[in-house]
Amino acid sequence: MHFPSKHTFQVLTYLRHLLVLIFGLFLCSVGIVWTYRSGMGLGPWDVLHQGVSRHRPLSFGQASIIVGGIIILVGLLLKVRPGVGTVLNMLLIGWFVDLQLQSNWLPDLHALPLLLRLAADALGVLLMGIGTAFYITPRLGSGPRDGLMMRLYNLTKVRIAFVRAAIECSALLIGFFLGGVVGVGTLIFAFGVGPSVEVGFWLTKKLAFIVGPPPVTAHAPVAQSLMSDLAPHHQVSHPVDQHSLR
Repeated sequence: MHFPSKHTFQVLTYLRHLLVLIFGLFLCSVGIVWTYRSGMGLGPWDVLHQGVSRHRPLSFGQASIIVGGIIILVGLLLKVRPGVGTVLNMLLIGWFVDLQLQSNWLPDLHALPLLLRLAADALGVLLMGIGTAFYITPRLGSGPRDGLMMRLYNLTKVRIAFVRAAIECSALLIGFFLGGVVGVGTLIFAFGVGPSVEVGFWLTKKLAFIVGPPPVTAHAPVAQSLMSDLAPHHQVSHPVDQHSLR
């Protein structure tokens, strides 16, 4: 009986990880579309993307791609090496979002009762969290914003929760002044994305035979997944607080 060579097995494993990563990015994009259509307010970075798109001839997804590219460039200047997952995160989420908004599979939900719009927004945050866990699990590179966050943490030695809060608030304020929508949904994202990511890690643990073992357990702090993901590039010697992703 002929068995696949070690090289073939490694290639197939890599392709499987790549598919899991892309699936996770697609889930993130579906979540963004739900929050976008709910009209209840977006997460900090999506507020920025929406604000940029209102002042330039760019779609929401194109603004997301450009902002992600700028963050990667800033990261390179700070000696942050992007992985395959970093680049795909920058390119695919925005592309997936634009495809879905253009197809209009989910119409504008402004006419629905408030409770249904809140439920739609919460569903979007849940999908973003689950998608984040799926794209982190293959360990092919973190998102551009997480890489920048970890590098700033190493340079400043300020607690990572404060570094992340400063980055998120900066994106939120700039996006708000550019006309991005801030509302109850922004708070839902702030408080809901962490638990949603943990739900995602619980799912990846249940599906480990398909997606591989998750970098953390469902009950471990979400930040530890990023720490282990980025440890080969940035050694960290201080305790880490849980923070939101994307």
